Amino acid sequence: MDLAITTLARRPDLESKLDDFDGGWPEFMKHDPVAGVYFWLAPLHYPEYVLLAYDRDHPDELVAKGFSVPFHWTGDALPVDGWDWVLRRSAIGRALGEEPNLVSAVEINVRTDLRGAGLSSVMLAALRDNTRALGFDALVAPVRPNGKPDHPGVPMADYVTWTRDDGLPVDPWLRVHVRAGGVVESVATRSMAIAGTLAEWREWTGLPFDRTGSVLVPGALVPVHCDVEHDHAVYVEPNVWIRHKT
Repeated sequence: MDLAITTLARRPDLESKLDDFDGGWPEFMKHDPVAGVYFWLAPLHYPEYVLLAYDRDHPDELVAKGFSVPFHWTGDALPVDGWDWVLRRSAIGRALGEEPNLVSAVEINVRTDLRGAGLSSVMLAALRDNTRALGFDALVAPVRPNGKPDHPGVPMADYVTWTRDDGLPVDPWLRVHVRAGGVVESVATRSMAIAGTLAEWREWTGLPFDRTGSVLVPGALVPVHCDVEHDHAVYVEPNVWIRHKT
């Protein structure tokens, strides 16, 4: 593949292609309320922070995409909030006219049939390069470890310490970031929150959700809390803050 990577600002004609694939996310992950706002506004407000990858032989078909946002933050450490927070922080800062001093990666998504070909690493490097080109010295990311669904009962603070004999993280996606020079900074214990009625969760997962307590949902990093008496279930996802120098 003769890969080309550009920004949506340079190729606005590809905006309609952004929804051509979703990378196989679990259905419940598509119902985070903050996500819906961001992905609708990204082409309008952040086109220079949206990366598009395509084969030069097929310039109108995306093979991968990467999303990021600028935001202003002067705290000594990144907060226990993560994905939802950084999107809100970016939007509020933009409305207030704040000058951003950091960029956060939001998502890297590779077409499902091309996963495993190393494109995620290429897109991560491209996001870092784009962040530097835009004048920032750091790219942070609330990373969703892709091996964590196999260990939903393990606290993220413990999972993030698991390493192989070579010292790299056991988790494949964390390992990609660390190999690329990223440093694990902290755990975002409430990175994303998804709430729904029990009927909605049944529709999203195919599970009964008929008992109050923890429910193990395929694709979830931690159990979902089900409350039958009050007809709702809530998923609070932890992520891992990683910082890259650009």
